[in-house]
Amino acid sequence: MKDITKYQGVIPAFYACYDAEGNISTEGVRALTRHLIAKGVKGVYVGGSSGECIYQHVDERKAVLEAVMSEAKGKLTVIAHVGCNNTADSVELARHAESVGVDAIASIPPIYFHLPEYAIAKYWNEMSAAAPNTEFVIYNIPQLAGTGLTMSLLREMLKNPNVVAVKNSSMPTQDIQMFKDAGIAARGEGNFVVFNGPDEQFVSGRVIGADGGIGGTYAVMPELYLAMNEHINKGEIEAARAIQYDADRIIYKMCEAHGNLYAVQKEILRRMYGLELGGVREPMPGLIPEDEPIVAEAQAMIEAAIAKL
Repeated sequence: MKDITKYQGVIPAFYACYDAEGNISTEGVRALTRHLIAKGVKGVYVGGSSGECIYQHVDERKAVLEAVMSEAKGKLTVIAHVGCNNTADSVELARHAESVGVDAIASIPPIYFHLPEYAIAKYWNEMSAAAPNTEFVIYNIPQLAGTGLTMSLLREMLKNPNVVAVKNSSMPTQDIQMFKDAGIAARGEGNFVVFNGPDEQFVSGRVIGADGGIGGTYAVMPELYLAMNEHINKGEIEAARAIQYDADRIIYKMCEAHGNLYAVQKEILRRMYGLELGGVREPMPGLIPEDEPIVAEAQAMIEAAIAKL
């Protein structure tokens, strides 16, 4: 019987943290980790989309994870995304993640080339084999990776006993139900996890069966997702939905900026809490002066939503 309770709840996707020169700021990483611990989230998902992983060197990703673990070990569930554009780098990151004591590793499928399912399974299983004492999370994000998790591929991966969860960032909530059902059939009730990925549907994802959520806007407004989750646990769906609508409006506002969503969120965290997390790494677009009213409005919307809780 696996302990899936450590995966139940609100797990922010960790933001990339840079200094003024655009290098990794381990000081920023540690500060953001401490901030999220203080907010009461369940865990952090490190090195994924929000962590700008595809724009970072293997050594940079190791440094980020080590800095997170220096603050989070024993205090948060830590899931390390280790997928890279080749198997060798992914295996190296998987081995490193296990060495620093993460709870689980995770990976997107290989991107760009549309590989057959047996090649994707081999890619994931080689990572898992490099971290044999660590649980594995499949990251399904077809709109960005270009490859979607099929039921046949999931069933193949469930032959690996370390596969404990799917982080599902596809838009149909039906996928959550299908993946959860397959996991229960293979593992038994209470032994398989599905995370809701799209932040805009946290409530609907949880209601249809997601055990928790991993999302890129949680870290800028964790209070809202924690409150949604608590209402869902109590069966208070209308109250959860009202907060979801507030969160969605904030997300849509932040996405109006010229600068990337993560640039907007890091600037809001700087203004609200004094966290110096830098900008985003090119080719992602940074903030421009014309984004100022959008950032200010989004911050005000977050503060107003939190005040209503």
